[in-house]
Amino acid sequence: MTTEKMQRRNERFIEIREKKQGRGSRIKRIVGRCSAVFGTLIFSLLLLLFGAVTIICRGPSPSVRDLFVTTVMETSAAKFLAQMYFSDAEIKAIQRKNAVVEVQEVTDASAEFVEGDKSIPKETIELLDVSGPTFKGKMLIIHDPSRVKVAVAPVFGMNLDGVRVEDFVKNTGAVAGINGGGFFDENGVGRGGMPLGVVIKDSKLINGSLTYADFVVGFDQNNKLIVGKMTGQQALDLGMRDAVSFGPVFIVNGKPVEVAGSGGGLNPRTVIGQRADGAVLMLVIDGRQTHSIGASYKDCIDVMMQFEAINAANLDGGSSSLMVYNGEVVNVCASLYGSRKLPTAFIVK
Repeated sequence: MTTEKMQRRNERFIEIREKKQGRGSRIKRIVGRCSAVFGTLIFSLLLLLFGAVTIICRGPSPSVRDLFVTTVMETSAAKFLAQMYFSDAEIKAIQRKNAVVEVQEVTDASAEFVEGDKSIPKETIELLDVSGPTFKGKMLIIHDPSRVKVAVAPVFGMNLDGVRVEDFVKNTGAVAGINGGGFFDENGVGRGGMPLGVVIKDSKLINGSLTYADFVVGFDQNNKLIVGKMTGQQALDLGMRDAVSFGPVFIVNGKPVEVAGSGGGLNPRTVIGQRADGAVLMLVIDGRQTHSIGASYKDCIDVMMQFEAINAANLDGGSSSLMVYNGEVVNVCASLYGSRKLPTAFIVK
C-alpha cells in the first residue's frame, strides 16, 4: 500500500470517528435535555402536590381537612402526607371526630329469619351495581346463607405468603368470594400470611386469643351473621362456625351505628351483611381511582341499609378489596400490582 493510500485511509478513519463522536455528543445532549425537562416536570408536580396538600391541611375548611386526614391515614403508603402537618395526637383527635361510634351490642343469635320472597329460588345469586357521589362498586346477594364460608391459607405465618381471593375461589371450587379479615401488613408490603385476631374455621379457633376482645364477623351454626366485639371464647360459645376479626360494626340487630363527622375517609371498602330473610350481602367498593374515589364508613352504612341489612360489619379494605364471581374479578383492584395475597376470605360454595 502506497503512502498516499495509507494517508487517505487514515483520514477516512478520522472522519468516521469524528462523525461517531459527533453523534454521541448530540445523543448525550438530547438525553441531558430530556432528563432536565423530565426532572423539572417531576419537581413541578411535587410542588403542586405539596402546595395542594398544604392548602387542604392549613386552609379554611376543617371538613375538607378532616376528610383528607382520615382518608390518607387509612392507607399504607400515604400516611406521611398527614404526618407532615399534624402531630400524632392531632391526627387521633381528627380520626375520633370522624368515625363510627363503637358499640358493645352483639347480634341477637336467637332471632329467627323471616320468610323471604318465595318467587326467588334459594340458590339464586344476584350481582348488582352500586354507586354514590364519590364511589362505584358491586353488591352480591347470596340467598342461601349456608353457602357462605371462610376460606383460609394453608398455613399462617409472618414470613409466609397468603392466597389471592381468585385463588381462594378456584382452589375451593367456590362460585364467588371477597377478601376477609385483617393481617399483618407493615408498611403495606406484608405477604398476607398472618391474620390479625380471631379466625374460626369449621367451628375451630385456628388463630387469635380466647380471652382478648376484638371485633368478630362471621356465621353461626344456624347461618346467622354475628357481628360484635367479643373474645375468641365468646365467639365459640355463640356457636360461630366461620369467622374473622375486623370492624367496625355498621349495623347490629337492625340498628345502624352512630356516625361522627364524615364517618371515615374515602377509600376502597369491603362489607358483609345479612337481611332479615337470611340473604347475605357482600359489598365491594372501588377507590383511589378516577372512576371511583372511594366511600366513607357512612356511605357503606347507607348502602347496606338500602339493601335492608339487619347486621353488617366492615371487612379489610384498601388494596385488599376484591370481589370474584363466576371466575372473574368483577371490581377494579386499587393495587397497582394486582390483587393482594391474604390469609382469609369469605367464599360462596
